[in-house]
Amino acid sequence: MLELCTLASGSSGNCLLVSCGATHILVDAGISCRRITTALKAMELNPAALSGVLITHEHSDHISGLATLIKQFHLPVYASRGTALQLSGRIPMLAGVLHSFVPGECFAVGGVAVESFATPHDAAQSTGYTLSSEGRKAAVVTDLGHITPEVAQGIQGANLLVAEANHDVEWLQSGPYPPFLKERVLGQRGHLSNEAGAELVCSAVAAGAGTVVLAHLSHENNTPQRALQVVGDALIRMGAQPGRDVILDVAPRTEPSRRYMV
Repeated sequence: MLELCTLASGSSGNCLLVSCGATHILVDAGISCRRITTALKAMELNPAALSGVLITHEHSDHISGLATLIKQFHLPVYASRGTALQLSGRIPMLAGVLHSFVPGECFAVGGVAVESFATPHDAAQSTGYTLSSEGRKAAVVTDLGHITPEVAQGIQGANLLVAEANHDVEWLQSGPYPPFLKERVLGQRGHLSNEAGAELVCSAVAAGAGTVVLAHLSHENNTPQRALQVVGDALIRMGAQPGRDVILDVAPRTEPSRRYMV
């Protein structure tokens, strides 16, 4: 059985935990080491027992706590080659614990099989992940400007999907962001809108996903209620009723989520 819990999700910081038996893996470390360790201890997990950290890309809201976490606990870190190069230049102490790969490669972390796939984002070599064990699979796909064939293929067969639903397009276009930032978010290497996130979710649910967690919501250009409405309506149109056929939730911005088991 896989268990997943988001510790934080949003532009101010991203981190989640996937566990299976004695294997405990963080995906990203974009909040302080203190917040990470506090959240883990509240779940009765010693941070030193972590099996490794998967990094999606080098933006600060995904790595801000990594240096201190590695300094304290000397954990293995896994990142694409492009991301690893960026991390090595910023965090010298990663030498000896950093493991790089080419997106598309698979590897094991403890008792969990990890599959990687490229995601289109304005970073060196952004990556999404699936984590599988005992016939169950969780997919983590955030920070991408559009859905590519690699992303669509990567999530197939996931029982649980963590999917980006970053913004409402009209809210973003009429909101306070400067033009260059609006262009970045809306671009092909930016972030998924609620509608694009809904497309990703529907694809996963059609392939058998029973649990969906919407993540990386914009504080300025979205709300949990709006994201749930758009994605929920899309699921209903395809014949899947949220709450009956699929669990549909939003990851909290600044505190741990409930634990999802698949």
